[in-house]
Amino acid sequence: MTRNIHKYNFKTGLPQEFEIVDLGQLYNDFKDVFTSSFRTGFYHIIWFKKGSPLLVIDFNPIQIKPNTIIFLPKDTVQRFDEKSTFEGKAILFTESFFCKSDSDIKFLRNSILFNDLFSVAKIQFEKSTDIFDNLLQLMELEFGTGREIYQSDILKNLLHNFLIISERERRKQNFTEIKRGAQLDYVLHFKDLLEANYRKLRKVSNYAEKMSVTQKQLNQATSNILGKSPKKMIDDRIILEAKRLLAHTTMSIKSIGFDLGFDEPTNFTKYFRKQTNSTPIEFRTQFILA
Repeated sequence: MTRNIHKYNFKTGLPQEFEIVDLGQLYNDFKDVFTSSFRTGFYHIIWFKKGSPLLVIDFNPIQIKPNTIIFLPKDTVQRFDEKSTFEGKAILFTESFFCKSDSDIKFLRNSILFNDLFSVAKIQFEKSTDIFDNLLQLMELEFGTGREIYQSDILKNLLHNFLIISERERRKQNFTEIKRGAQLDYVLHFKDLLEANYRKLRKVSNYAEKMSVTQKQLNQATSNILGKSPKKMIDDRIILEAKRLLAHTTMSIKSIGFDLGFDEPTNFTKYFRKQTNSTPIEFRTQFILA
């Protein structure tokens, strides 16, 4: 029997929605959580200093090497390998902590670290990591002080510097740069709207209208930037959520269809089969047996 996807919100009781945790200790204390599929309502920066665990992020296996940092946006479904041992640190924070101004919102929404349109963003170090170590130590030192009026601003500024330097390093490591411009802005805006509305809006025209652009403009943007149509992006997002629910919950096929906005279970089954060449039941059975 499959388990439900548990969603974790940020820990209550902290001075601000920011925390640095020891990754190995956290894994040992909550191994059942880490080795089951879960999602969180906040951002992760995970620095694996030692060990080579296998992570599965939304059905994509990622083999980690020592001294690797990965960047996970909120709501991704993740699961850790049961057999791995590793050491490291995790920086956890929310949008409300980081976004103090419109420029902060723009930075986080456009960051290649949390909005890599092709894969989970990661950086790996072969040489010294002094600048990253120093920034992490400064954050840990500030985080360890008592509640203080300037603490939130100091931590946010240190985190911002960590992210900017991480972006610079990411661009050096086999990163596919996308030219800034109107089309990239359209894609990022569409991606945000899709995340918020995929359960109820399935027509490209709905999103184009919300964006105040033509369907042709939206199609040109996604095709040029990502090599896929807006309709394909809508279908991919619905199917991803369907797979998440089929693989990680005990919800019935009927309930999953209703949850994703299908009026009839048969319509959901036909749609899923068209997109994946298997029925929802077949996918769930294959996943359980894998």
